[in-house]
Amino acid sequence: MNRPPRQTISYLTRQFREVGLDPDHRLGQNFLIDLNLLELIARSAQLSENDLALEVGTGTGSLTGILAESAGEVVTVELDQHLHQLAQETLESRENIHFLRMDILKNKNRLNPEVISVLQDRLAARPGCRLKLTANLPYNVATPIISNLLLCETIPDTMTVTIQKELADRICARPSTKDYGALSVWIQSICSPEIVRVLSNKVFWPRPKVQSAILHIEHQPQRRAEIPDIKFFHQFVRSLFFHRRKFLRSVMISAFKDQLEKPEVDEVLQSLKLGPDARAEQLEVEFVKELCERFRTKLHSKSN
Repeated sequence: MNRPPRQTISYLTRQFREVGLDPDHRLGQNFLIDLNLLELIARSAQLSENDLALEVGTGTGSLTGILAESAGEVVTVELDQHLHQLAQETLESRENIHFLRMDILKNKNRLNPEVISVLQDRLAARPGCRLKLTANLPYNVATPIISNLLLCETIPDTMTVTIQKELADRICARPSTKDYGALSVWIQSICSPEIVRVLSNKVFWPRPKVQSAILHIEHQPQRRAEIPDIKFFHQFVRSLFFHRRKFLRSVMISAFKDQLEKPEVDEVLQSLKLGPDARAEQLEVEFVKELCERFRTKLHSKSN
């Protein structure tokens, strides 16, 4: 099968001119125009016939067509009606692509149930098939997409995505650095993230004002299994870094103000030898997991 036309600046400007539109910055529409980088995204995802690729942000279908060459199936989601129609027309001969025109998010804390339902149906039709998010993600929704996918029932085996470099740095950050925070701990606690390539803004049209990066995230089920209550842990981590500059004791007292007395908070912190000057940004991921479980156990013992 022939690939869709190469996604160059001249091709994109011609396509947009024909329908009388400009790229919508509100939807994070920055198109990757380097074919080698599009292929690097697909190659880094290590797609096979046994994989279902989820793409968010179909765009003109340039990456979609490349994914369809390797993956058994592709489910691609696009919010923009004109781009959705253009990609469908361009890739109409590809029988293994399912086009969805909708928002991937129901709200910032939840994925669209319609998308999840389609993914579950397609996975059920192919027993043993692996789900892999592979996408040039719109900047404005990258964080909730990645974070919420790790909370839903249908978790991708891998995520290979183009995102802002600043976000990639936060995801991969180590303790006691300026980028280390809730997102770092949440993703590293159950996944292995790695920056594949840093991208200049020159490889996009229109050019964004920031650098980007291709990030590869591998879900680690064994790490997830070590966390007894994943939703409690997710909320705990968000609370832990809500006031990242405050001392840990103050943060925990605030987080559990209606559930634990101050001496009970102190008891948990002292059990892990955390002094009065401890801060969340200093704690290793594994230590945060242990801290969370101590507080969860304390709450559970009070309720019984």
